[in-house]
Order: sequence, then structure tokens, then C-alpha cells
Amino acid sequence: MNPRETSTPTELGERIKLLRGKRGLKQQDLASREISASYISLIESGKRAPSDAVLTALAQRLECSVEYLRTGRDDKELEEARLRLAFGEMALRNGSNGEALQALSELLAHPSLLDAHMTRRARLAQATALEKLNRIEAAVAVLDELQRDPELAPGSAEWCQVHVALCRCYRDAGDITLSIEIGERAMTRLDALGLDVTVDHIQLGATLMGSYHMRGDLTRAQLLGNRLVDTAERQGARAARGAVYWNAGLVARSRGQLNEALALVERALALMSEDDNLRHLAMLKMNYGFLLLRVDAPEPERAKHLLEEAQQLLAEVGNVPELAACEVHLADAEAMLGNWDQAAAHAERALGLSGNELRIQAVSARATLADIHLLRGDRGQAAQYLQGATRQLRQFPPSHMTALNWRYIGDLWKRQGDSGEALKAYDQALAAVGMTSHRDPSTVLARQHRP
Repeated sequence: MNPRETSTPTELGERIKLLRGKRGLKQQDLASREISASYISLIESGKRAPSDAVLTALAQRLECSVEYLRTGRDDKELEEARLRLAFGEMALRNGSNGEALQALSELLAHPSLLDAHMTRRARLAQATALEKLNRIEAAVAVLDELQRDPELAPGSAEWCQVHVALCRCYRDAGDITLSIEIGERAMTRLDALGLDVTVDHIQLGATLMGSYHMRGDLTRAQLLGNRLVDTAERQGARAARGAVYWNAGLVARSRGQLNEALALVERALALMSEDDNLRHLAMLKMNYGFLLLRVDAPEPERAKHLLEEAQQLLAEVGNVPELAACEVHLADAEAMLGNWDQAAAHAERALGLSGNELRIQAVSARATLADIHLLRGDRGQAAQYLQGATRQLRQFPPSHMTALNWRYIGDLWKRQGDSGEALKAYDQALAAVGMTSHRDPSTVLARQHRP
């Protein structure tokens, strides 16, 4: 039976008939002054839908709950299902993603035990577990199905959570365009509904802001950020305000406003430090540590401490790309402190985490290893890692992130003394942000004069 609040008259009638037979009762045994045996027959054949009063009387005679007659779920089974759902959600919060996925999948394998609301909760938690286990395509499939659920009320907390997760998953999968389309449609729908702003609304806006940032659309990201900051301050929720300041810090960082970015991320960390979302806390500490390495007066020791705290949290609640990024930043911190062996070990771990998957973190790890070998004076090893980073980065579509990596690789080739490769990398960086080269007039003239 599909999960729904009530059964059809036919299903309800069949359940009454089956239970009556198990109890060894006849239709006459269920009859009373108010309920005739013929009416019982009509109910069992699905030709009549009993009123609540009749259903209550029948439940008493059949020694079961009204809930069981109405839905096929007895109170004990329903309570057990609620406990299993709560266990799955708790395991998810504690970072036991595999355990959570197993519990939730087992629960969803018996849909008759769940009502519609519990089913949506379980499916959303299942999608979250899949996302954290880096099974993005499977998570998207679950979220797409949830998005099409006609009972998912636009503007509700569940509706917002589904769209936030879809926006984030498509972004993490590399489809920035679709991520932004989903986020913009959802924001437009919310604006049209004219609902009071909630934490979920702000989280949706902050997620869209992050997708704008990743695409390199910093103007849109900043405009949305300005709007969200005002809204979040009025709304007052610490976590919502923290999410907005966090993304505003990322935008400021990309604009080269590192001191402003540092102040924004500090504020976000202060707001979200008491939140129970360990992943958010880990990501904030990682971003804070990264910025401490990039400001005019770097603080590598402090950055290392923050990054190690982030690493411990991400080991519990993070995914593979997040852990790999943290390892790369730790490599940068150790290199800045002159600890070459520790720096190389962190970068190698980032490569190991990425495996054979095409990840931007693997490019960054190879570039970092090239940087470390250049600092050590080993130009041969540096060239090998640079060649690997260059080959891999060519496979990524243009974006702000690929532009940053091309610029880094260009700087490393320049330090290596290979101006030709450096120039190619700089050209790729410009192309990644939409700045293509001018047409060579001599080429056009040659075509015109070709016989």
C-alpha cells in the first residue's frame, strides 16, 4: 500500500473483513443497534465509507486501534517507525552517514508503516546521507522525486530544504547553471508567495549566493548578499545570519578584499559556533584558516590550528571534496611554516582522497606539491606535478575556481622558468572568466586574399 493518511473504502473494508476472520467473528457480531449487519457487509465490500463514530465502534469490537483500521498501521508499529526515523536522523547529525543511510533505507522499504509527512522526512534525510557519502547522483534522484510531490507545500520548511539540497547537489556535481536555475526559481516562487521570511528562506538565498560565487558572478552574489544580510539581521536567527556572512566572506575573498573577507568569516564563526550543525562549523573554520594564510600579514600557526580542528570535524561529518580541500590548506600552512615533509604529506593525502575522480582538489594538491618541490629546489619533481595539474585542469569547464587554479599554475610555471607554459596557463585563466583573446587581423586579411 502506498503511504497516505487514509485507505480507500475497498482497502478499509478488506482490512475489517480480514481482522474479523482472524478474531473468529461474524458480521452479526460486529452489529449493534446503530450498525446493522447489512451495513457491515456494505463496508466490507467497499461500498460504504464508515463515519468516525462507526470506525471507533468497529475498532473496539475488533480489539484494534482506529489508526490501524484507517491506515493499516497500528499504534505500536507507528511508534516504532517514528523511533527508527529519529534514530536515522540522529545518526546523520552525529556523522554516522552510512549507518543513517542503512536505517532510513530499511524504513523506506516498508512504506505502509509511514504517513506522508514521515515519508518525506525519511526521504529528505536519505538524500542528505547520500550527499554526505558523495553519492550525488543518487541524492539528486531522491530530491527530484520529492520536488515533484504534490503534497510538498511551496514555502514550507520541507519545500525550502529540498530546494536548498538540490541547488547544493547540482553545484557540487559541477552543473552550476542548473544549480542557479533551481535556486532562482525557488527564490522567485517564495517572493511571489509573500510569506514571512524564515531561516529556511535565508538558507536558500545563501546557497544560491554560493552558486553565483562559484560561477564567478560576483556582482549578483554581492547584491543578493546585501539583501540577505538586511533580512537576516531583522529575522534575528544566529545560524541564518551566519550563513549569509559566510557566503559574503567568500565573495569578498574572490574580489581580493581579504581583510574584509576575514572580518565577515570571523563574524559568521561567532554566530554559528553554538549551532549544532558540525559541518557548517567545520567549513567555517576551514575558510577562516585559509584566509589567515592569504591576508597581508599571514598567521600560519593560527591557521594550522583552525584547519586541524576543521579536519577533525570533517572526518566525522564532511565529504571527500571537503576533506581534500582541508588537506590542501593544511599543506599550505605547513609549507609557510617551513615544514616541507608535513606539507607534502597533507598534499599527498588530498590526492589519495580524490582517487581517480575528477576533482578540482586533486589539481590544487598537485599544484601545491609542485610549489613545495620548487621551494626545496627540486625542479624535476616540480615539473612532473605541474604537468599533471595542467593536464587535469584542462578537463574542467570554465569557472571562477578553474581560473584561480590556472593563475596559480601559471605562477608556478613562471617560477619554474618556463615562460611558455606560464603564458598558456594565464591565457586559460583569462578564458575561464570570459576574457577571450582578440582576433589576429593578419589571419582575417590572409583569408580575404586567399585565392
